[in-house]
Amino acid sequence: MRKLLRYISNIPGWRTNRKIIVIESDDWGSIRMPSLNVFGKLQKQGIDLISGGAYRYNSYDTLAKSTDLAALFEVLNQYKDRNGNKAKFTAVSVVANPDFKKIRESDFSHYYYEPFTETLKKYYGDDSSYLLWKEGINEGVFCPQFHGREHLNVPLWLRNLQHQDEETLLAFSYELWGFNRKSSISKELSYQAAFDLLNPDDMNYLASIIKDGLNLFEKLFGYRAEYFVPPNGPINNNLNEVSAREGIKYRSTSKIQYEPLGHGRYRRIFHYLGQKNKYGQTYITRNSFFEPSENGKDWIDSCLNDIKIAFLLHKPAIISSHRVNYIGSLKESNRKNGLTKLSILLKSILKYWPDVQFMTTTELGEYIREN
Repeated sequence: MRKLLRYISNIPGWRTNRKIIVIESDDWGSIRMPSLNVFGKLQKQGIDLISGGAYRYNSYDTLAKSTDLAALFEVLNQYKDRNGNKAKFTAVSVVANPDFKKIRESDFSHYYYEPFTETLKKYYGDDSSYLLWKEGINEGVFCPQFHGREHLNVPLWLRNLQHQDEETLLAFSYELWGFNRKSSISKELSYQAAFDLLNPDDMNYLASIIKDGLNLFEKLFGYRAEYFVPPNGPINNNLNEVSAREGIKYRSTSKIQYEPLGHGRYRRIFHYLGQKNKYGQTYITRNSFFEPSENGKDWIDSCLNDIKIAFLLHKPAIISSHRVNYIGSLKESNRKNGLTKLSILLKSILKYWPDVQFMTTTELGEYIREN
């Protein structure tokens, strides 16, 4: 059934005879679990860090340190397509995290953020990780695009802090928000879903976050982002207007989008690769998945099957693979496992499809627009 659904979902939309591989990797720049010591303390105090798929993120995922990036780039640099293009990550990145100290000093009356480069200094004491980001960009193997300003639903989180929600305040005291909420107001919304909409009155604020985040992205990286992947997926489509005005040409979306309308209401919308919205943005839909930090599945074989189906139906293979798979700062064995399997995957791709071409998402988007 899964294979049949993969075939069916790949039928609509833009096609090509070229065998194109795009690897999109989400969450770069965002904090998750500060340390395993914090993980243990929060678990003892009853915070749910493991259910609903959260375990691997809270056990393995944190800001990438220089050793994580160096090891990833070493693997990507090993593999080239027939045109000499290296394997590359479209690094879907946030550019800021909350400034917990200032928020606390304001007694939760105001929200403050810091560029993720400042968060890196707090975590690791220097600029070594950020310098590796720049090195990866220069080498063409690590290509940041926009995931939002933060991987955080700021209006929802701040309201719950102001209402003195116990779980949210406890997690805040350890400088994190990525837990499964039990008692918080509007617990059906995830703090991780930055643009999910509880109150329609938040639309203007969310639009300002997109604009601000894109300006900070340009300041940090020296170029304007063109591709936007909303964290966790939910976003009201009216926000496409501000992102298009601020330079976003390509928008990630699931093939079935549940658009939040506020007050718990959602609208189902169907999308396909190459579809354009009324603001001229081209939709990019993923069709392959590689998450080796998640147990219970042969991710190499599964991803190769996803790619095979995509190519049979004349579609590029757009692979989703989150940062968590390549982070060893909390557990080094996780990074080793992820990079070993990534290396096998890339080697297998070049073996089975020697005419494959590695692209970033924006390179693919430009090719779609031209054809």
